[in-house]
Amino acid sequence: MIKKRIISLILAAAAAATSLSACSGTTAESSSENSTEASDGAAQTEKITLTNVSYDPTRELYQNYNELFADYYKTTYGGDIEVIQSHGGSGSQARSVIEGSEADVVTLALAHDITLIEQSGLIDSGWLDEFDLSSSPYTSTIVFLVRKGNPKQLKDWDDLTKDGVEIINPDPKSSGGACWNFLAAWKYALDKNGNDEEKAKEFVRKLYANVTVMDSGARGATTTFVENGQGDVLIAWENEAINSVKEYPDDYEIVTPSISILAQPSVAIVDANAEKNGTADAAKVYLEYLYSDEAQKIIGENGYRPTNEEILNSFSDKFDLNVNLCTIDDFGGWDAAYETFFDDGAIFDEIYDY
Repeated sequence: MIKKRIISLILAAAAAATSLSACSGTTAESSSENSTEASDGAAQTEKITLTNVSYDPTRELYQNYNELFADYYKTTYGGDIEVIQSHGGSGSQARSVIEGSEADVVTLALAHDITLIEQSGLIDSGWLDEFDLSSSPYTSTIVFLVRKGNPKQLKDWDDLTKDGVEIINPDPKSSGGACWNFLAAWKYALDKNGNDEEKAKEFVRKLYANVTVMDSGARGATTTFVENGQGDVLIAWENEAINSVKEYPDDYEIVTPSISILAQPSVAIVDANAEKNGTADAAKVYLEYLYSDEAQKIIGENGYRPTNEEILNSFSDKFDLNVNLCTIDDFGGWDAAYETFFDDGAIFDEIYDY
C-alpha cells in the first residue's frame, strides 16, 4: 500500500507540473492576441485563446464542445477563438491553478476544488451562483465497470467487500471522482447499518482494503482496469464506464449499485487570470453556452447527464434514470464533507492503510 500511495503522489505531482507548464506557456502568447476581445458580445477580429483547466475524464467532451463553441463564437461575434485543454485529477488541477497555471476557466469535478481556488483570491466570491443550477451544466453518477459476464457477480457495494475482490479506484486526495465514489459507498453503508457510523466506517475500511491500485485520477484508474487488465471492478464515473463499454462491447459491462450519488461537476471563471488576459467576456460566453441545447446534446453523447430534462430523457437508453441517488446535501455540503472525510486525519485517513 505504501508503494502504491507514493506512486500515486508522484503521478499527481507530475500531472500538476505538466498542466502548469502547458497552461503557462500559452497564456502569455494569448494575452497580446486578446487585446481587442469582444465586450459583452461586441464584434472582435483578433483571435482569442482561452485555457480550460479540467479534470481527467472530460477530454473527449471538451474536444467536441470546443469545436462547437468555436463555430458558435465565429458566427455570433465574428471572431476566432481557440480553447486549450488541460486535464488531470481534479484536486491536482485545482492546486496547479493556485500555484500559477493561468486558467481562464476551470471545469472541475466538484465545487470544493473551485472553492479552494476562490480562497486563494483568484476567483470572486459568489461564483456558485454565476451560472445556472449552481454552476453545474451537467451531472453524472458513480457505477461499477466489470468484465463481461461479471464473473465475480458484483452487484452492489457489499459485494466489493468480499475476500478476493480486487478493486481499482482513484485516490480521494487528488481525484474529485474518488471523493464522489467514497461518499456513495458511505451512504450505502449508513443505510445498510441503520445510520451507525462506526459500522459504516468498518464497511468502507473493508472495501478500501480491497483496493489494489489507487491511481491519482479517474482516467488513470480506467487505464489500469481497461487497458492494463488489472482488477475485478472499477468504481467509475458513469461516462467513463459508458465509453469503455462502447469501445470494448465484448469485454466490459456496467453494474449500477442500489445507491449511488448525484455527482455535480462545477464550472467557474478564474476571474483574476481572465481579467489579466483580457478574456473575461469570452470566458463567460464559453461557460454559458454549455447550457445551450446544442451543447447539452454533445454532453449527453459523451456520457454525461444533461441538466436539460427534455434532452436528458432523450438519452434514456444510455442512462439509468431510475437509480437511487443521494446528493452532497446529505453530507452537509462540500465543506462539511471534506472536514469529515477527506481532510488530513479525517475518516478516509483513518480507514485507509497507507
